[in-house]
Amino acid sequence: MNFASDNWAGAHPKIAEALSAQSQGHAPAYGASPLDARVEERLCDIFERKVAVFFVATGTAANSLSFATVARPGGVVFAHAESHVIADECGAPEFLSGGGRLCPVDGALGRMEPDALEAAIHRYPPEFIHAGQPMAVSLTQATEVGTTYSLDQISEIAGICRRHGIPLHMDGARFANALAALDCTPAEMTWKSGVDLLSFGGTKNGCWCAEAVIVLNPELGADMHFLRKRAAQLFSKSRFIAAQFDAYLADDLWLQTAAHANSMAANLANHAEQASALRLGWTPDANEVFMIMPKATQQKLSDAGAVFYPWHPPKSLEGKIGKDEVLTRFVTSFATTEAEVDRFGELVR
Repeated sequence: MNFASDNWAGAHPKIAEALSAQSQGHAPAYGASPLDARVEERLCDIFERKVAVFFVATGTAANSLSFATVARPGGVVFAHAESHVIADECGAPEFLSGGGRLCPVDGALGRMEPDALEAAIHRYPPEFIHAGQPMAVSLTQATEVGTTYSLDQISEIAGICRRHGIPLHMDGARFANALAALDCTPAEMTWKSGVDLLSFGGTKNGCWCAEAVIVLNPELGADMHFLRKRAAQLFSKSRFIAAQFDAYLADDLWLQTAAHANSMAANLANHAEQASALRLGWTPDANEVFMIMPKATQQKLSDAGAVFYPWHPPKSLEGKIGKDEVLTRFVTSFATTEAEVDRFGELVR
């Protein structure tokens, strides 16, 4: 019963097979292989427009390079206060963007509040040189707490960005999970809603090590080739990242694995709702479930073989967790089985 993280899961067999198949023979290096080109063309088809694709190894690299390509002197990126770029990337976005700063924006359940975003941007007026200047807004889809932005909410944030002349970036480490939850197209959730840059994640959803920066706005990304090389993210044998994405995208495998993970999370949440000792922190949209439980129950579940994390409560839960209680996070993946989820349900009942 391993619900620690989708990062803990292995690789999908079809993706492992694709990697093995590429281990033979020779192919042009540094992104020049026919397979690299085929995957880029496939992503253009998926996003319904010509996009620029840059393979990288990690989500942190994808986020940081996205900021680097839109960097401005004294630049500021606005992101949710509990987002990964602010809380979990060890200063990489600031470092790789040449000193860009991150400004936290509040909002319940992992989503930036539009009014709070407007107020944050207004703290950096163009005429006040000492404060610096806005350079991007970054939203996480799905969010760090398993919720999603609706298409209308994305469009509203994009409208704020347009009024202030700054691009909108989407951290899509769990992009497929959000897509499955909203039942929309990649184009609808990105550029048709006003998103300019996307960190497209595959690692959490069945890949070995496959992430990408996808430049959706043709006016951006002119220097990304050089920025990626400078950041040591240009792989010589990039066909091995392309091979993962080739299998990942084939026959909608990526959407199937995400839908499965979301379904397992919904089942897990149902078990939590039926258990007297547990309660949900909020209703999950994607593949992360947050439960409030007595510390004694946490220990009993751990002793019984359930693997999960205690989690720092977001602001929206302040005052709602007792001193003998703890907020916990459970994450499902393509590899989560119904038997694991049902076993957990038996334990909590």
